[in-house]
Amino acid sequence: MTQPKLAAVDTLETVEITPAEAAAAQAASAVAADTVTATESASLFADADAYLPGAGLGAYALPDDIRLVFSHARGARLWDVDGREFIDYVGGAGALILGHAHPAVVQAAQAQLARGAHVFGSLTAPAIALAKRLTRAIPCAEKIVYATTGSEATAYAMRLARAFTGRDNILKFAGAYHGNHDYALVSAFPAPGDAVDARADSAGQPAATTSTMLVAPYNDLDAVQRIVAAHGRDIAAIIAEGVQRIIPARPEFLHGLRKVCDANGILLILDEVVTGFRLGPGGAQEWYGVAPDLATYGKVIGAGGPLSCIAGRAELIEQANPRRKGEPRYAYFNGTLHGNPVAAAATLALLDELDAPEVYARLNRATEELCRECQTVLDAHNLPARACNTGSLWQIVFAPAAPMSHADMAAGAADNRRLDAALMKRGQYVLPGVRRFVSTAHSDADFESTVRGLDAACRDFVKSA
Repeated sequence: MTQPKLAAVDTLETVEITPAEAAAAQAASAVAADTVTATESASLFADADAYLPGAGLGAYALPDDIRLVFSHARGARLWDVDGREFIDYVGGAGALILGHAHPAVVQAAQAQLARGAHVFGSLTAPAIALAKRLTRAIPCAEKIVYATTGSEATAYAMRLARAFTGRDNILKFAGAYHGNHDYALVSAFPAPGDAVDARADSAGQPAATTSTMLVAPYNDLDAVQRIVAAHGRDIAAIIAEGVQRIIPARPEFLHGLRKVCDANGILLILDEVVTGFRLGPGGAQEWYGVAPDLATYGKVIGAGGPLSCIAGRAELIEQANPRRKGEPRYAYFNGTLHGNPVAAAATLALLDELDAPEVYARLNRATEELCRECQTVLDAHNLPARACNTGSLWQIVFAPAAPMSHADMAAGAADNRRLDAALMKRGQYVLPGVRRFVSTAHSDADFESTVRGLDAACRDFVKSA
C-alpha cells in the first residue's frame, strides 16, 4: 500500500514521500495479519511499560495485540518504528486539518524556532497577529485570551462565567468531554443505563466538583428547561458542543439553549475544541448559526501544538485583564506557554491554507462519500452499524440510526471498539470507540484502501463474534 505520492483530496495539495519512507513501507508487511513480528517496537514498548503508566501517554490504552510506537508521519500516513504504514484518521484529535508535516506549517514553525521558541510573560509579533486573525475569524469573538490546551480553555471559560455572574453552577451534558480538569470530568463517561446525574469520573476529585455541576441529556431541551427552572438562579453557564462525540446538535437545540440562557441570565459556552476551524472557518457557530457568549478552542489554535484560546464578548474576556487585579470580577489567567510564538506562527500558516477557495466544500464532500462507501460495506456484511459524519468528523457506530444522545452511543460501544481494533490490524489508525477525521491530505487511494480494509475487518468481526 505504497505510492510515490499521496495526492490530496481533489488535488488540494500533494505530499511527497521520501525514498527512505517508501522503501520502509514497501519492506513492511501490509499489516493485514493479526500477529506481526515486532522488533524495535517490542524493545521500546518494554521500556514504556517500565516507565510510563500502562505504557501510554494518557487515557487511551490499546489492546495488547496492537502495540504501536510511531516513528514519523507525513500527509495522511503514519509509520511505526518497524516500518508498518497506517492511514491516519486520528489526525491529532482533529487538529491536523492539513495532515501531518504540511510544508507551509513546517516552514513557518521552523522560521520562528530559529528566532526563539519561547518568551515568558511578554508579547511577540506572532501572538499579536494570531489574536487579530482569530478575533476576525471567530464569529463571537470581540477579544480572545490565550491558554495552552483545550482543557485549560474550558476550565478558564467556566471561571470567567462564574466571575461574571457571581454564580457557582455549570450545566453540561451527559457523555460530553470538555477536557481533563475536575469540573470537566463529571458524567463524561457515564455507564449505559446510568441516571443523568453528576458523577465524578476520576478518583481524587473533590466533592465540590460534582456539587457545582448539573447534567442533562444532550439534545434534550425539555430536560434543560426543567433543570433551569429548578436551579436557574445558581447556574453561571451552560457548556455544550455543536457535535458531541459524533452526535450532531438537533437544529433547534443550540438555538433553544441560547434562548434559555438569555431568559435566565446564564452564559452560553460553546466548546469548539474539536469543531473550531474543522467544520468551517466559523466552526460550529457558523455551521449552526448560533452566537455563544464564550467559545473555547484547543490545539487547532496551535496547528496541533501547545496553544489554545477562549473567545467571546469583550466584557467577559476583559475580566482576565492583569491590570484589573484586585477588582471583584478579576479572573486569574496565566501560563508559561500562553501565546507561544512557534505555535502562533504555525497557526497563521495553517489559516492561510484554509482560506483557499473550496477547501471545506471538498473536505466535507470527500467525507460524505467515504461514509457512503463504508455504509455499503457494513450493509453487505449485515452489521447493524452506521457510518455517520458531520462535515469532516466521522465514525462507524453500532446503532440502528444515527445517534442523537449518549445513550444511543453507549449501547453499541463494545462492538464499536471491537471493529475499530480490527481496522487497526488492517492498516488504519483509529482509536477504538473514538470519532475520526478526514484531512485535506487524504487521497482517493487512501479512501479506497480504507474501504477495502473495512471489508476485511468486517469479515474478521463476524468470525470472532
